[in-house]
Amino acid sequence: MEKQKVKNRWLIALCAVGIHISIGSVYAWSNFTNPLIDKFGWNSQQVQFTFSLAILFLGLAAAFLGWYVEKYGPRVAGITAAVLFGIGVFGSGFAVHLGSLWGLYFFYGVLGGMGIGVGYIAPVSTLVKWFPDRRGLATGMAIMGFGFAAAIASPIMDIIINSLGIAATFYILGISYFVIMLLSSLYLSKPPADWSPEGYHPEEGKQDTKKRDLANLKATEALKTIRFYYLWLMLFINVTCGIAVISAAKPLAQNSVGLSTSAAATLVGIMGLFNGIGRIGWASASDYIGRSTTYLTFFVLQIILFAVLPLTSSVVLFSLFFGIIYTCYGGGFSTIPAFIGDLFGTKELGAIHGYILTAWAAAGLAGPQFAAFMNDTTGSYSSSLIFFAGFFVVALIISILTKVDIRKKQEEIRKTKAS
Repeated sequence: MEKQKVKNRWLIALCAVGIHISIGSVYAWSNFTNPLIDKFGWNSQQVQFTFSLAILFLGLAAAFLGWYVEKYGPRVAGITAAVLFGIGVFGSGFAVHLGSLWGLYFFYGVLGGMGIGVGYIAPVSTLVKWFPDRRGLATGMAIMGFGFAAAIASPIMDIIINSLGIAATFYILGISYFVIMLLSSLYLSKPPADWSPEGYHPEEGKQDTKKRDLANLKATEALKTIRFYYLWLMLFINVTCGIAVISAAKPLAQNSVGLSTSAAATLVGIMGLFNGIGRIGWASASDYIGRSTTYLTFFVLQIILFAVLPLTSSVVLFSLFFGIIYTCYGGGFSTIPAFIGDLFGTKELGAIHGYILTAWAAAGLAGPQFAAFMNDTTGSYSSSLIFFAGFFVVALIISILTKVDIRKKQEEIRKTKAS
């Protein structure tokens, strides 16, 4: 019988990066804000609502279409994402051509957002299955692509908008992203049944109880465990506090250390790199120090940083502290899929990941709103940082409870195996 040919898992990872670099361009939306305002006289709130809709439908699609990824596999899910996102971006060109704000909401916000949500979870859940030995590194690579996407797309968008106009930019980007995502999706597939990387045998040896997945659950079963809600809350707090600071980064830099508007804008741009570096750096580190220890480290660091940031007057220290916060923010996203795999197995990882990502959607609303409320109430964004340090204390307690719960479950597995 001819041996089944196994695909190159590193090419699978490269394809995942291709999808994430495409859909991550949503974070470069601000490039369209002023051109759309200037062209149609829409206000900034109307234009910004397009981005908010895209993030909302990203979360909804990830949560409610996780089953689709599991049922039809990564290739079909990736092609679906390519079609939705490609039509969403391309159709936005028609909306601009017609001067239709509602058309923009539908194409970019609804269709584009759904494409991002499906495209986000499809390759990640697949990578966890291909890299049982290096889950953090694999998911970190893909989600790093999402983090760096804005830095890659922004200058390209700017050039095309200035030379060919807004509608043409959407047409070109829509076709380009569709082609990149389609080609990337065609190579995606799950590994063969019972496949494992050469030299990887987690079921053997005494030390491997910690390496083996705690369970292999369906999404509905995972929802009944306390561990699922621990993960949800940890991601929610990390993203809420991180996104709040990111949304207020520029005024914080101006008010706290007296940076000029242009210098603060430059700092915010540079910080985006830390977001991307954190995604692969922390996720890769989690392969060695463990996922629960990684999250515990996030929270200890950020309790300290959020407490001392309001007291910091040095530009260098402020930038350093901010950079570390950005790495923790990005690292939270990239470490969570591997964490899910460790705790719940890979049977329905895409669906479970989708449910966990509702924490992102909720945090996207809660974080910036709370920071803005504190600024309106106290006249300063700095005052909200102390409250966020308190939130991280709660997250630290949850991460310790998670660690205890994992050890308890590992001990149960060990006793069962011994008997």
